[in-house]
Amino acid sequence: MAIANKNETQRTGARPGDPCALVIFGAAGDLTKRLLVPSLYNLRSSELLPKNFAVVGVTAAKFSDEEFRDKLTRDIRKFSRSPVQEELWDWFKPKIYYQSGDFRDPTLYQQLKDKLAVVNKQQGTPGSYLFYLATAPQFFGEIIRQLGAARLINEENGVWRRVIVEKPFGRDLDSARALNKEIKSVLDERQIYRIDHYLGKETVQNMMVFRFGNGIFEPVWNRRYIDHIQITVGETVGVEQRGGYYDTAGALRDMVPNHTLQLVAMTAMEPPISFDSEAVRDEKAKVLHAVQPLSPEDVLTKAVRGQYGPGTLDHKPVPGYRSEPQVNPQSATETFVAMELRIDSWRWAGVPFYLRTGKRLAQRATEIAIQFKRAPQLLFRGTEVESLSANQLVMHIQPDEGISLRFSAKIPGAVMNLGAVNMNMKYEEYFGVVPWIGYETLLLDCMIGDPTLFQRADMVEAGWRVVQPVLDVWNGVPPRDFPNYAAGSWGPKAADDLLEREGREWRLRL
Repeated sequence: MAIANKNETQRTGARPGDPCALVIFGAAGDLTKRLLVPSLYNLRSSELLPKNFAVVGVTAAKFSDEEFRDKLTRDIRKFSRSPVQEELWDWFKPKIYYQSGDFRDPTLYQQLKDKLAVVNKQQGTPGSYLFYLATAPQFFGEIIRQLGAARLINEENGVWRRVIVEKPFGRDLDSARALNKEIKSVLDERQIYRIDHYLGKETVQNMMVFRFGNGIFEPVWNRRYIDHIQITVGETVGVEQRGGYYDTAGALRDMVPNHTLQLVAMTAMEPPISFDSEAVRDEKAKVLHAVQPLSPEDVLTKAVRGQYGPGTLDHKPVPGYRSEPQVNPQSATETFVAMELRIDSWRWAGVPFYLRTGKRLAQRATEIAIQFKRAPQLLFRGTEVESLSANQLVMHIQPDEGISLRFSAKIPGAVMNLGAVNMNMKYEEYFGVVPWIGYETLLLDCMIGDPTLFQRADMVEAGWRVVQPVLDVWNGVPPRDFPNYAAGSWGPKAADDLLEREGREWRLRL
């Protein structure tokens, strides 16, 4: 977490990554071309990539080094958020290498070892390697075992070896425990970086600065002043080409144990004693352990699932989930989840946390909305003011990163009338810097060995403990009303009912 914005070309407060080679397993996939390579390019443009650096792509497809370089050249021009500067890419392109092979074949890892020896010689990398598992989850354990057998993760003579594991980390609590046990039989915990790109977003990182670096907010960040908190992770896209995976996972597994609960932890954590990585992660882990487990009866009333049917987005018709490629036409997989959670702590006793995430929703929006308690009405008796609106603080995470605050002010005139005022701060407008994708910070942190924004084994398992009761009930009781929301809406009516029972409503709604 060593990044601070200053201007378009330099991010101060951070040192460049340590010299290393980044090995990407699954390098021909969408993650590499859409996010990883553009993020590496952004690091280079900010002078935060080490001079002695290389990328080695590993997949089953047949490419030469030059063919893979040409492929990534086409990709970066298509997916970069800013125009590609040729001199920067000319520096980067010769540092790209490729190795083909079957992830289950021990021969691949010997060939990779030989390739890395060539890379070390040509690029001056010292033998420190960062292995990125951008693969299907079933390969995580296999690849790490094979790396161990080939002695590619051994740290000796001053070099380091680290492994980045993408989500999903397990399918339930038991499988997460088993995967943790499996990879920790090969790697030390300090070598494992379980990545969640949401935690690389500027607004998420700013949550701690906002709370703990400003004297006016932390004193009211508790049950005395906050009525409830809403966390929304909404997507307008469907499952695209991920139908085969998604239909075996669903929205609950795909989004809640990782992205959504990490946002809960950042919002609800206590002040750490310092920004030391373990101090921060200790406080986040405490939040996850303090979430009240839902009983089977609670699941029926405090957890909502949905699946989108045909609808309209941007004035265009879109198909229902069951008509998407690689999806079972009778699928009972949920594409929407809403939940009410409570945290057993002095700070948050009695404050509901409402979470929702879904596909094909009305708006692409990820945000944390803190709704404060209303002020007493007493002062305004005998005036035209019929009711007071609640103050609301919103952390906008994507697509427009920023912070907004809503409060009441008197409308000019002879009569006492109140109007809602919204103060908005957008990172791009205020600081003159286009926010990074999110992977830049995380990749840099991996290169310098800072695990603050990554999940430990205990945090992963704590997240699965929260959702396991919901999985158990939903596995035993198939949905009867799917599809139950139209594409382009904000989800099923039951999600609105979840809040309306307590006299509340979602901030983002139709």
